Amino acid sequence: MRKGLIAAGLLVLTLSGLAGAAGQPVRSEKATFRVAIVSEGLEHPWAVAFLPDGRFLVTERPGRLRLIAADGRVDPQPVAGVPPVAAVGQGGLLDVVLHPNFADNGWVYLSYAGPGPGGSGTEVARGRLLSDARGSRLENLQVIYRQQPKSSARVHFGSRLVFDRAGFLYITQGDRGEMERVQRLDDLAGKLVRLHDDGRIPADNPWQGQAGARPEIFSFGHRSVQGAALHPTTGELWTHEHGPQGGDEINIARRGLNYGWPVITYGVNYGIGTKIGVGTRKAGLEQPLHQWTPSIAPSGMAFYTADRFPGWRGDLFVGALKFQMLVRLELELDGDRVVREERLLTGREGRIRDVRQGPDGLLYLLTDAADGKLLRIEPVKN
Repeated sequence: MRKGLIAAGLLVLTLSGLAGAAGQPVRSEKATFRVAIVSEGLEHPWAVAFLPDGRFLVTERPGRLRLIAADGRVDPQPVAGVPPVAAVGQGGLLDVVLHPNFADNGWVYLSYAGPGPGGSGTEVARGRLLSDARGSRLENLQVIYRQQPKSSARVHFGSRLVFDRAGFLYITQGDRGEMERVQRLDDLAGKLVRLHDDGRIPADNPWQGQAGARPEIFSFGHRSVQGAALHPTTGELWTHEHGPQGGDEINIARRGLNYGWPVITYGVNYGIGTKIGVGTRKAGLEQPLHQWTPSIAPSGMAFYTADRFPGWRGDLFVGALKFQMLVRLELELDGDRVVREERLLTGREGRIRDVRQGPDGLLYLLTDAADGKLLRIEPVKN
């Protein structure tokens, strides 16, 4: 069991950036910044990736992959070749990441709600991005992962994609609103999956070769993981997930561990407030590194490692759909304990869906709206 659980109520919270229009300076504890609009008019954007030539790739949940120029101009024609997407409920086109060797191989990875017999489920596909006089498209499309079984439910697809330093691909997922599936190892709902970049299953996955268990699984007991990022020092995968009514969690994803849902949780049943499972703790089940009660509905996550904001170096940034804010978490030096929380931009920019550090050392945000925006956090000298 990991150390360092801090109840949200014990943290020192500061509500910064409550006033001011876009572009005006915002003073936070460790930096002064402004929010610049890079692009707008995006339909429920979900994730952003940075191309080596300065362009952006942005997913729109209805099923479009957009190319945005470095100056913010959106290509009116979406990237062709995206796989079929079930844009139902919380489902649709979700994450986008580049292969670590994208400059050489051109592979782009997408996670999405894929349709099929029984309904839909989280899937991952990859294709080679090409742009020429005919437009931009994904070629050689390969579906490398399908969550099974599919479901008619419309919620809790996950899904973030992260490559670790060894080149393994991690796929975060959700329980599809069917919590009884999560503790079963023959079912992929509520599981963190680890694969090779082409979809092959690593020989050292914890349940490889075990009868009655899916060999793709790396960890289990997850409700709906919508944030994932590698720790810049340890290289470990940090994730966050939605709790029910309360109990949003940050965890460190480790091989073969059970993160408890729905046996333990800091949340309660919606509306009626009754206990879920056995409570908040049980032997053999992992405690969260940090939890939010009441829920903030986290989505998107990035460690800040650049020099443009020296006071933020090493901090963890989390987007929040509820309260419409960006959360900055200070961590114990070289440790896994949250020591302070600052809430930024509360109610100002809308529902923050994604948070990424760009190659220019700035933070980028996506807002979840019918007229969603790609935003950039820029430093302001005092």
